[in-house]
Amino acid sequence: MKWTGLNELREKYLSFFESKNHTRMASANLIPQGDNSLLLINSGMAPLKKFFLGTETPPNVRVTTCQKCIRTPDIERVGKTARHGTYFEMLGNFSFGDYFKKEAIAWAWEFLTGVLEIPADRLWITIFESDDEAEQIWMNDIGIPKERIIRLGKADNFWEHGSGPCGPCSEIHFDRGESYGPFESFEQASDCDRVIEIWNLVFSQFDSDGNGNYAEMAHKNIDTGMGLERLACAMQGVDNLFEVDTVQNIMKHISRIAGVNYKDNEKSDISLRVITDHIRSTTFMVGDGVTASNTGRGYVLRRLLRRAARHGRLLGINEPFLYQVVDTVIDENKCAYPELEEKREYIKKLILNEEESFAKTVDAGMEILNKMLSNIEKGGMLSGEDAFKLSDTYGFPIDLTMEIAAEKGVSVDEEGFKKCVADARAIARADHDAKSGSSWDEDKMSNLDLPKTEFTGYDYSQLEIGAKVLAIFKDGEEINELSEGDDAVVILDRTPFYAESGGQVGDRGVITIGESRFSVTDTKKTSKGQYLHFGTMEMGGLGKGDSVTASVDSERRYAIMRNHTAAHLLQAALRKVLGDHVHQAGSYVDDERCRFDFSHFEAVTHEQLAEIEAIVNKDIFDAINVTMTEMPIDEAKKLGAMALFGEKYGDIVRVVEAKGISVEFCGGTHIDNTARLGLFKIIGENSVASGVRRIEAVTGSGVLKILTDAENRVRKAAQILKVGDMSQLEEKLSAVLESNKGLEKLNEALKKRIADGIFEEIIKNCREVNGIKVMANMLSNVGSDMYEKFADGVKNIEEPFILLMAGTADEKPKFLCACSKAAIAKGANAGKIVKAAAEITGGKGGGRPDMAMAGIGDKNKIDEAINAFDGIIAAFIK
Repeated sequence: MKWTGLNELREKYLSFFESKNHTRMASANLIPQGDNSLLLINSGMAPLKKFFLGTETPPNVRVTTCQKCIRTPDIERVGKTARHGTYFEMLGNFSFGDYFKKEAIAWAWEFLTGVLEIPADRLWITIFESDDEAEQIWMNDIGIPKERIIRLGKADNFWEHGSGPCGPCSEIHFDRGESYGPFESFEQASDCDRVIEIWNLVFSQFDSDGNGNYAEMAHKNIDTGMGLERLACAMQGVDNLFEVDTVQNIMKHISRIAGVNYKDNEKSDISLRVITDHIRSTTFMVGDGVTASNTGRGYVLRRLLRRAARHGRLLGINEPFLYQVVDTVIDENKCAYPELEEKREYIKKLILNEEESFAKTVDAGMEILNKMLSNIEKGGMLSGEDAFKLSDTYGFPIDLTMEIAAEKGVSVDEEGFKKCVADARAIARADHDAKSGSSWDEDKMSNLDLPKTEFTGYDYSQLEIGAKVLAIFKDGEEINELSEGDDAVVILDRTPFYAESGGQVGDRGVITIGESRFSVTDTKKTSKGQYLHFGTMEMGGLGKGDSVTASVDSERRYAIMRNHTAAHLLQAALRKVLGDHVHQAGSYVDDERCRFDFSHFEAVTHEQLAEIEAIVNKDIFDAINVTMTEMPIDEAKKLGAMALFGEKYGDIVRVVEAKGISVEFCGGTHIDNTARLGLFKIIGENSVASGVRRIEAVTGSGVLKILTDAENRVRKAAQILKVGDMSQLEEKLSAVLESNKGLEKLNEALKKRIADGIFEEIIKNCREVNGIKVMANMLSNVGSDMYEKFADGVKNIEEPFILLMAGTADEKPKFLCACSKAAIAKGANAGKIVKAAAEITGGKGGGRPDMAMAGIGDKNKIDEAINAFDGIIAAFIK
């Protein structure tokens, strides 16, 4: 066997299985498509589950892939050992009811010993304890001695995941040699990592009901998985994934920035491994459309980036640096994943933005942590709740909290922290489970034994067509006919109704037969291509097999088409004004608006919005033809067609082009000329996530509606101000505002005179408690807007004085407490006094020693609080 680079190994594997009549499929996006049971793709099989389940048809019964994967259960172990990592690539060859054990075993052996030239005496085989068939193939067909075939139990050599397809496994193990220890037995050699598993062949031959019952499947499948980095370790003779060529080059870049070398110091080695692994994961995640957030996969991204940044600080790197390492990650992987090169600047910008954000978080977290620690004596403990608050609310890593606390001689309640984390996860998991169900569950109508629905709705002349009813569903069950008033789902053999997809809403309209009328309120489609028409039987009845007329609400459809085309023009304008880092991050188009989410890291200025709007409107006025063409994906890429982050495309794609302006992959419906948009108006811009902005806009009649609404508001304002000539409205408004300023000044002067008068009465009627003059009363005609004047009055009193007031003029009344400097010197504290008084009424509040306010809970208990005033004061006076 000879040294082989990781990229060469990947290509050798895929080419080998192509020679065995397998179709090479590109790695699926890390964001699962149509599978709510996963946060991120974590295995080679995961994106192909739909083929194993039969909900979709594979491009070939034989498939081979190299799949990007992310696994994070052991994230805290990454770096501390050289074995753990969050990112890896999984090589796999799959059979969907075609070949089985004999071929899978033979080809695995041929690839390892023939193509890679691994000596046979360095390979060991494990099989499921009762799989005699696999043993016979290994012994009789391949020639493996019986003593080199190890039988293991269900925990090691049987693959299953809840209910569904499952079966025994056969694993191929590699002996790394004497430098890893003696070989006394297979078990002993495996425990000391001399022998490592490199390839798992899963023979999916049973269907499990999840309760221990296994039925033999009529069509058996093959699912194999071989970790690319693990194989590279064997072929390159290195100890772990961090020493594999492409990964090591990434680590060397980090080492240059930090000024440290790998294997010089175990502490710095941990940080180098953490950063190397995490920057690989995050580069691929961002490249596949994941953006940083505080939930779901966005939180995984943020956590990995922040953990890497924190370890950069431990290496003495106090400036953003991860975005620089992205270049090396991309350079090492772009031969297999060219989309990384296309998105290089976007990936770097998002990661830099997150690094800068974390730098602020670290500083804020340090301040909060130091305050917490200042109240804990040496040898004490920081509570798990406080540690969790730092982590969950401020993004402050627990390991950093523990390290800083230890420097001050304070421990952290790890168990309490873990409990808080577990509680939070339990809540999130319960919510997730409620939404997703079992990982093998599918919707009742996603596996229908019906032909694909023929869609005619791209042709404007085909928005009303004849069709046949193939199936009717009511309350999830298939029925033969509908009666008036029934809510149901109708499936036709052909339809003009567009099904919700790609951010475009489903069509509405009617399905009729004679006088009978089924009102379609929404349209969706199954993964197998059947269109589901949701709606209500408004008149008459409808039966399975009926010949009907399907009619789309054409006015609504045209409005949707205008808004969808506007979204394409908007993206082109955004990239022109803001830069090429702008990519679509989501969209929603209906008949009323176009909502477009895009990657950008700061608010779009008013001037930029005006420029973007002007560019789109120029494109509209230029009356540019819009074409929609189906073509091979490679041809579309040559045209420069833009793809949507995270979207999976087939070999034939639909390309929408506004000549010279925009070329995009899109399956939606569009107008045929930009002039049909009429006008384009941006009505809002805001942030929806870290690094993601949103613009909402309207077109055509939507713009006219905005203009009409604005005109009506102006007319209404003119009527209120009694202005006959609209051109004089601005002058009248200025005069009214100037008049209001004068009234406000007069109002403030009157309030001061009233407050001064009330305060004089307070001074005259105060009493003395423990050498301090005090006054507590309730005033029904006083609101909190006058409190500041009373507080200023108390501050000007030189002798000890405390005021407690309950003004009830406001809808939500409050207590005021004010203390003079002399009173504070005797121990008075307005914040504590008002808090105690408010608690009697069920309210809350507090504040400074000289002035504080608190909400009043029950108004009926104000007298009780005022009567308790003397006792409250006595508790604080020295």
